Amino acid sequence: LLLIGLLQKGGAVNLVFDMHNEYGWEGTSEGPAGKVKGLKQLFSSKVAVFTVDQESAVRRGVNVDEVVRIGWDEIEPQDIELLQETLNLTEAGVGAVYAMARQRGRRWLSDFLAAEAPGERADLTTALGEHEATIAALHRRLGRLRDFHFLTEGRSDALQRLLNALEGGRHVVLEFGRYSNNLTAYLLVANFLTRRVHQRWVRRTEEALGDRAQEPPQLVITLEEAHRFLSPAIAPRTIFGTIAREMRKYHATLLIIDQRPSGIDDEVLSQLGTKLCYRLDDDADIDAVLAGAAGRSDLKTVLANLDAKQQVLAFGDALPMPVVVRVREYGSPQSYRELGIESEEEHKARVQRDMERMFGA
Repeated sequence: LLLIGLLQKGGAVNLVFDMHNEYGWEGTSEGPAGKVKGLKQLFSSKVAVFTVDQESAVRRGVNVDEVVRIGWDEIEPQDIELLQETLNLTEAGVGAVYAMARQRGRRWLSDFLAAEAPGERADLTTALGEHEATIAALHRRLGRLRDFHFLTEGRSDALQRLLNALEGGRHVVLEFGRYSNNLTAYLLVANFLTRRVHQRWVRRTEEALGDRAQEPPQLVITLEEAHRFLSPAIAPRTIFGTIAREMRKYHATLLIIDQRPSGIDDEVLSQLGTKLCYRLDDDADIDAVLAGAAGRSDLKTVLANLDAKQQVLAFGDALPMPVVVRVREYGSPQSYRELGIESEEEHKARVQRDMERMFGA
């Protein structure tokens, strides 16, 4: 519903990392609607669906605009560092990644993974000054990336196509297909693309100083499982923590979605201008969400007593005072009409009426 509002008002262009394939062409509903329309069905010309898994899109009958491929030689140490927890990398292993990149250049990862035998890694072990066991463990854990079919040899133009779409005012939904439950794939792709999108937005903003017409469009990056990117341990080192702290300085901001807000860095939470919260039962999550809010004790009572599925507490910069909102139904023909969205039949009927008025019956 929030993304539909952004599309209708044209307030910003959105990059949605759709971890569970819900926002692009079609999603699912717990109610009688079953299947519900995604953003592409509702705003075809304004939304581009990208995917890292074309086979999954074909199976689901989704016509995607672009297939994302990432070259092995495009991956940088910063992209690997965020995977420290999911790949179980040690601090020594992360340090070895940076050292390899400095020594070997762009082909550091592909060359390292190609060195299958311990003897082939002996020179590298000596050059890095690391223990043989550390390098062997790093090789084994990074080897899991071979399971990702979106990683390919050579360089890809997927990033440029994504940038072209965003700069042209099209909203982009990136689906993960078969990798929807693979947190490592999600972290890698989201971090890889966001770092480079942010670099473009920073460059364009700085080049446009004194000429507002050249500024990039306002960008919202929608991120699920946000605590994975914004935990206290890694938020200061990730691009997402940087964007949160910049407070829209470079025309980019975050829309973060999470079921465990207590896992998000306090500094990042303090930068969120507006919060919409469903009922929370965990005291740590409630304290995290309400930190710094006026009337915190009263809001805590309200938050704990919300209807589990129908109500949300909205508060922050966008509202003059906290308010409990009943979330509208989504997925029925009536709900689409209430949002000002025509069904296919209604659209055809309107076009027919317009043609008859223009050219006669």
